[in-house]
Amino acid sequence: MVHIIGHRGGRNLWPENSLSGFRNLAQMPVDGVEFDIHLTRSGEMLVIHDPTLERTTDARGPVADLGPAKHREIRLKDSDGETIPTLEEVLAVFKDTALELHVELKTDADGRPYEGLAAKAFAAVERFGLVERSILTSFHPDVLADIRNAAPGIRTLSSFDAKSADRLGLANGLNLMKQCSDIIAVEKSLLQAKWDEITELVPLDRLGAWVPNEMSDLEYWLAKPIRQITTDRPDLALRARR
Repeated sequence: MVHIIGHRGGRNLWPENSLSGFRNLAQMPVDGVEFDIHLTRSGEMLVIHDPTLERTTDARGPVADLGPAKHREIRLKDSDGETIPTLEEVLAVFKDTALELHVELKTDADGRPYEGLAAKAFAAVERFGLVERSILTSFHPDVLADIRNAAPGIRTLSSFDAKSADRLGLANGLNLMKQCSDIIAVEKSLLQAKWDEITELVPLDRLGAWVPNEMSDLEYWLAKPIRQITTDRPDLALRARR
């Protein structure tokens, strides 16, 4: 059965990367959740997608520049006054569920990996007893290599899209990602266009597609013999899988 992973907590249903979204998703019979983390200069790991605050909050500037507990003063857009959650708060939501946790390690506003983030994220996951259910993910081979060094034994996932293929080459990029990750999640249009080439290189049980959201698209990918789909509409995906 193809796993259904709620992208950013199901961002087309609830405010993305919000505690309310994560709590709602935790009540659904999905297989996993995906979310993103950044590291502030004060050492806090915050769950937010962008390296800057403008798109999803009422504040401006780099996430990395936030001082201690300053995220408590920032409100998520389209929410009922919610603030940016910490990694620990999100892990607490899923601690007593069976969901797989896909934790994406982001880069800063200049595209640079956060020094020490892999080790800090692994330590948090370990404190909550969630190592076996967690997968640390990234688009960047150097971040994935850092995860391998800082957190040996935890599973890893590479995200791969057309920009990745342009930058690294399709075959070379996928072979590189296979060396530093257990799962490769490919953007759906690239995966569809290059299905034969990609599946020749990546075993189907290590392959995922992101982000199908329409019913016909969900049905198409759920019928493929791949490991997982990552979707903004986990409700539709469950209906399609049924």
